[in-house]
Amino acid sequence: MEQSVGSCCGERNFEIALGVVKQRFGDRFQAGLSIREQHGHTTTWIENQIPDAVVFATDKHDVKDVIKICADYRVPVIPYGTGTSLEGHVNAPFGGISVDVSQMNSILDVYAEDMQVVVQPGVTRDDLNVHLRNQGLFFPIDPGANASLGGMTATRASGTNAVRYGTMKDNVIALEAVMANGSIIRTARRAKKSSAGYDLTRLMVGSEGTLGLITEVTLKLHGIPESISAVVCSFPSVDAACQVTMQAIQYGLPIARIELLDIATVRAINAYSKLNLPEDVLLLLEFHGTKSGVDEQVDLFQHLAEEMGGHGYESATTTEDRTRLWKGRHDAYWAILAMYPGKQAMVTDVCVPISRLAECVTAAQEKLTELNLSGTIAGHVGDGNFHTALLVDLSDSDECSRARHYVGWLNDLAISMDGTCTGEHGVGQGKISYLKSELGLATDFMLAVKKAFDPHNILNPGKILQ
Repeated sequence: MEQSVGSCCGERNFEIALGVVKQRFGDRFQAGLSIREQHGHTTTWIENQIPDAVVFATDKHDVKDVIKICADYRVPVIPYGTGTSLEGHVNAPFGGISVDVSQMNSILDVYAEDMQVVVQPGVTRDDLNVHLRNQGLFFPIDPGANASLGGMTATRASGTNAVRYGTMKDNVIALEAVMANGSIIRTARRAKKSSAGYDLTRLMVGSEGTLGLITEVTLKLHGIPESISAVVCSFPSVDAACQVTMQAIQYGLPIARIELLDIATVRAINAYSKLNLPEDVLLLLEFHGTKSGVDEQVDLFQHLAEEMGGHGYESATTTEDRTRLWKGRHDAYWAILAMYPGKQAMVTDVCVPISRLAECVTAAQEKLTELNLSGTIAGHVGDGNFHTALLVDLSDSDECSRARHYVGWLNDLAISMDGTCTGEHGVGQGKISYLKSELGLATDFMLAVKKAFDPHNILNPGKILQ
């Protein structure tokens, strides 16, 4: 059922607030049902909760004006980039106004000598890398979907390159944001390091729009490697693949990417992406560096893999072949859906210390069988992060119940291993109930920060904290 803000926020007059916003933005204010449903939709099993209206912002002053009006009338504001989040981040459980920043898509400044770039939040990672290509630079964070950089910052995204290049928290230098009272702040300058005051940049990165709406991001760039080689290698079991991963990391191999795909995932992407990968547990890797350095890394990894029963070892060095392999990996979500027509994917992620990875992934597979659930496992195993995609018929209440039980069990398992209930998807709505068990009293101090930054709870309410 659609829940309007007015019904849960006392005497606040939403109609007046919406009228003021509509007058300010004209055609960029949209209240049609289809556009509202689109902005409440996420690629998730969580119920679509639509906003009362959508505003298409074109600059920080638009964002400021929306927030100031909404602050006056206590109307929720929900940021929206590309809608690729997986835990209900863009839903509007209390109604309100969705601020779509997709038109804030300018690359403002490239500081090639400093290896930095300043972008508006609606710029996507693909667009940025196309723009940078001729300068020998690239932005490495690759969550799979062509997400907006503002959204990636807000959710502290990572992805396939995180094992070498880190996550968004490691690659955001500074940001600009509009706060709950309409103030525009900048969290840092462009210096490579600073000891000046509280680290508001890191506080805002991963705050999921609950502390402020990001309007500009300064990012760290990297040089395009001289040589890149992609490698695929099959293994007799998930445990063997995870053991090789741990050995490679502990050995100090500077792997750029290392992805695990279970047999079901490999079958799905073979069919969907027209690949011919061996239908066994697979590791898909990429090495960056000089030609001699990459060759040495590839040979060393092959030696480690063979000791654990690795077979079908192949490398791809041409851009075309590497792109084809990684496209298959990024198509995994759609490939899995295509294999299970009529079912919805419930995708969840956890992250554990790499020493517990094999144990956790093996237990996750066994639990799928125990609960008689269809599912696949793939992940960024170089940093202990993996994803389970459960394929569920949403009209089957028993299957849905078993799937939800599985997600809860997996979150609890990861936390019991001194891991986390989410390595990169964020908390959103879907993981609120697990945050307390993971962090304990620390969540009380998070709530104190939220209240200090947003005393009337208008910024993306119902996310991260109750």
